[in-house]
Amino acid sequence: MISLKPYNTFGVESFASELIRINNEEALLNLDLNARPGCKILGGGSNILLTGDIEETILKNEIKGIEIIADHQDYSDVKIGGGEVWHEVVLWALKNNLGGIENLSLIPGSAGAAPVQNIGAYGVELKDVLISLEGIFLLDKKKKTFANEDCKFSYRKSVFKTELKDKIFISSIVLRLTKIQQLHLKYGNITEELDKMNIANPGIQEVSEAVIRIRNSKLPDPKVIGNAGSFFKNSIVLKAQFSELKRMYPNIPGFHEEEAYIKIPTGWLIEQCGWKGKRIGDAGCHEKQALVLVNYGKAKGSDIIKLASDISESVLQKFNIVLTPEVNIW
Repeated sequence: MISLKPYNTFGVESFASELIRINNEEALLNLDLNARPGCKILGGGSNILLTGDIEETILKNEIKGIEIIADHQDYSDVKIGGGEVWHEVVLWALKNNLGGIENLSLIPGSAGAAPVQNIGAYGVELKDVLISLEGIFLLDKKKKTFANEDCKFSYRKSVFKTELKDKIFISSIVLRLTKIQQLHLKYGNITEELDKMNIANPGIQEVSEAVIRIRNSKLPDPKVIGNAGSFFKNSIVLKAQFSELKRMYPNIPGFHEEEAYIKIPTGWLIEQCGWKGKRIGDAGCHEKQALVLVNYGKAKGSDIIKLASDISESVLQKFNIVLTPEVNIW
């Protein structure tokens, strides 16, 4: 049995029967999976909560490589190995003066996991820049290229998180990054942070630095306190429901999501229910960001699940809103 504690940012102890590092596509294509009871695909381990031992084989994506495969006047298409650390990809783009993902700075995880979750932050999502990806079906080892529309992207969701979950090993992704600065500054506190930095005319490097400063100011470092970032998705409700909530709670924040929907910051809902900073044993709700559940040292996955369940129940009772986990539960 292999300990998975070093491979999940929650720092939860769990054991797997087998862990295989996949460094290239050939290693996966040559692997006999028929004799194994099942497989789970592991990237950076930054968006999972382990709730027990894993009997299946763990395939850890460690395929590296970043290269420009098409270079044009206004943009470059960049192919990235699925095992690359996401923030290292952002840093590479900044070094090469390629924009589009600077708002996604410091998001933990791997490049191959990014489309699964359709990672997003500060008004930008991966779907905005992803052109295609290559994946290998575990069942028959067939390789397929998925165009952006094939991925069925939505808010923190894709086809790889639903019907193709644990069926496709994403070996590489292709992003279209721009040479013309198209900054996204309206979401969150980016403009305010740039003002603090005395930056009047920011570029992509300054936007990235502002995002990093904001994230560091309110999100715990997984190396210090175990966590997987935002545990819950932000809540999306119909406009009619939001209007009723606004009548009852005048200070409730909301942002237009689609024509008939409003997005409510789930962290605000949790905080109103009194959970922010609360600790039960070694499981807790972070003191600076209520969306983040943490492991203060020896919490089990079951402890964190119980805390998440209690938080969800209190939000349901107070606001009649069902919370949806963003973290994958194993």
